[in-house]
Amino acid sequence: MSALLERKFSCLVESFVVVDCRYPYEYQGGHIKGALSLPNTDKAVDQLLSQRLKAHSPDKRLVLVLHCEFSSERAPRTCHLLRSVDRSMNEYPALHYPELYVLKGGYKDFYHSHQEHCEPQAYCPMHHEDHREELLRCRTHSRALAEERRRRHHIHTLVKL
Repeated sequence: MSALLERKFSCLVESFVVVDCRYPYEYQGGHIKGALSLPNTDKAVDQLLSQRLKAHSPDKRLVLVLHCEFSSERAPRTCHLLRSVDRSMNEYPALHYPELYVLKGGYKDFYHSHQEHCEPQAYCPMHHEDHREELLRCRTHSRALAEERRRRHHIHTLVKL
């Protein structure tokens, strides 16, 4: 990740987007420089697919790197949904975002080894005691949106029948 941020792959990668899937208070407590804060899975997918970022050169690639605190739940879920919706919108092998990656170890590991790429140079854990109420609000909101996504999927499935 640090090599990507330092443009060491510029001969292959034209541009990249770092998508931070953590809650707003986590992002504000420290994030990778230039990262987009997209804490809501559905809105992240909608925004990324409506923007349809592209590399300008056919010889170079556009890379999306998603992460959350540990990259074990929120980022993989967003990555999976983004890939799934992208596949449903396109005919194989075409995709809007053929290169999606989830940052191994998440922000926590990245911050501890590459603070120079973070702003502010800090790390706010999801379960920080100063943010208990905000965590509860964020989780409640996320669950409601996930339930709405399931309902839409069921309706879409029924319409296909």
